[in-house]
Amino acid sequence: MYTHEDLRDMQTRSLKMQSWIRQQTFSPEDQKVLRRFSSWEVSELILGMNQSTFRGRLAADPTFPAGKVEPDGRQRWFSLEEVNTLRRKLKVKGKSLMPPRPNGRAFRTAIANFKGGAGKSTVALHFAHAAALDGYRVLVVDFDPQATLSHSMGLTDVSEEQTVWGIMARDLVRETDRMNAAPVAAESGTALPQRAIPESIRGLGLQDLRIGDFIRPTNWPTIDIIPSCANAAFVEFASAQYRHVNPEWSFFAAVSRYLDQLPDDTWDLIFFDCPPAIGYQSMNAVFAADMLCIPSGPGYWEYDSTTSFIGQLAEALEDLSEGFTGSFPAGKIDLPKVFREIRFLLTRYEQGNDLHRAMYQAFEQVFGDRLAKHPIETTRAVEQSNRFLSSVYEIDYREMTRETWRRARGSFDQAWQEFHGAMLPAWEQMAAEDLPRGEGVTG
Repeated sequence: MYTHEDLRDMQTRSLKMQSWIRQQTFSPEDQKVLRRFSSWEVSELILGMNQSTFRGRLAADPTFPAGKVEPDGRQRWFSLEEVNTLRRKLKVKGKSLMPPRPNGRAFRTAIANFKGGAGKSTVALHFAHAAALDGYRVLVVDFDPQATLSHSMGLTDVSEEQTVWGIMARDLVRETDRMNAAPVAAESGTALPQRAIPESIRGLGLQDLRIGDFIRPTNWPTIDIIPSCANAAFVEFASAQYRHVNPEWSFFAAVSRYLDQLPDDTWDLIFFDCPPAIGYQSMNAVFAADMLCIPSGPGYWEYDSTTSFIGQLAEALEDLSEGFTGSFPAGKIDLPKVFREIRFLLTRYEQGNDLHRAMYQAFEQVFGDRLAKHPIETTRAVEQSNRFLSSVYEIDYREMTRETWRRARGSFDQAWQEFHGAMLPAWEQMAAEDLPRGEGVTG
C-alpha cells in the first residue's frame, strides 16, 4: 500500500539524482553555460559568409571582436555577444546582416498539441536558439508544469509565483479592482456586482509585482524566459477557483494583457511552450498568440491526437467567443480569435521509414501547404541533445563526427527557415495594420 508520503519520498530521491545529472551537464557551479562558436560556424552557418572572406575581414579591421584562439592556434571561438557585434558591424555586398524586424511589438507563436512527446518543448527550444543565432531577441514562455523548456534553459530554482500562474493571479486581482471601480457596465448601463478577492489571493501581493518580475535571463544573452515549475501544476485548480471568485474575469486574456504591457522594442519573437492539454494555461497561450505551430509525431496515434486537438480547440475558441464581436473589453483581443498563420510540423521523422512517409502524405493531403515541407528528423545528435537537456545548437560538434552533427543541425535549420518564411509575412502584415503609412520593416 502506498500513500502520498511514499510519493514524496520517491520525489526526494529523484531530486537528488536530478541534481547529480545537472552537475554532469552544466558547469561545476550547477549553472548552464553557453559554449563558444568556431569561426567556421560563425562564418558559414550563422552569418552566411565564406570562411576565408570572414577571416580576411577580421584581419583587416582590428575593432572587430577577435574571439579566443585554441591552444593549437587552428581555430577561433566566439561568444554569442561577439557574434552579434560582428553581425551589427559586418556587411556582405553592402547588405546588413541584421534580421528583418517589422516595427511594433514582438511576434508571438504558440507551440501546442495534445500529445505528450510530440516535440513541443524540443521545437520551442530549437526555434528560440535558431532565432537567437539569426540575431533576434527572444522571449520564451513556459506554460507547461513539466517545465522541460525551463530546465533546458538552465532554470531549476523557480517558485510558482514567478510563473504563468503568478501572472494570472496578478491579473485576477487587477482586473477585479478595475471592474469594482467602474461605475457601470460598458453598454448595458447596469452596475456590475462588487467582487471580493479573498485574502488568500490578495495577500500573496502578486498584484504589486512589476511586469519584469516574472522574466528571467537564460544562458543565452539574447533569450529571456518566463519559466515554469512543477508546483505550477495546480494552476488549473486555482484558475477554476478564481473564476468562481469573479465570473466576469476574462481568464483567457490574462497573459495577453500582461504581454501587451511589455515594451515593443525589448524582444522580437515570443514563443509559447504549451502543456499537452486544453486548459486555462493553454487557452491563455492560444489567445495571446499571433501564430499557431502544431508539432506532431509521424504515427497514426499522433495523427489521431492532432485531429482531436484542433477539433477541441476549435470548440473551445467558439465557446469563449460566443456573444462577442469586435474587441474584448479591457484588452486588445479581437473575438472571435484570429490567427495570422497556422502551421503543422512533423517531428521524430525517419526518411527511410515507410510508415513515416505514408503519414507525411496523409498530413499533407489534409493540411496542404500548412504542413512544413521539412520534417524534423531523428538523428543520434538529436537524441544526445535531448538526453542532456540541450539543443543541437548547444552541442559542440567536436563531441561527434562533424557530419552527424551537421545533419542534425541541418534538419532544425530547414525547419526554422521554413517557419521564418511563413512567419515573417504574417508579422509584416500585422505591423502594417498597426502602423501609420510610411513605416515598415527594419533590419
